[in-house]
Amino acid sequence: MATSIRLSPEVEKRLDYLAGQTGRTKAFYLREIIEKGLDDMEDYYLATDVLERVRKGEERVYSLDEVENALGLAD
Repeated sequence: MATSIRLSPEVEKRLDYLAGQTGRTKAFYLREIIEKGLDDMEDYYLATDVLERVRKGEERVYSLDEVENALGLAD
């Protein structure tokens, strides 16, 4: 899927320099940034959503004792 984005001149310059110094394309680095950054963003935003549901009382929370009992790990 082709997608276009606008980069600030500073970011464009840094990307040009990195690509030039390493012999890789700017597209290579943009893909890397997006793929790795997407993992972090999913972790953050999905966790934030769960936390909000917990705070609203909409998400079940389990104590350590409950988890240990459910897994058969209780003393």
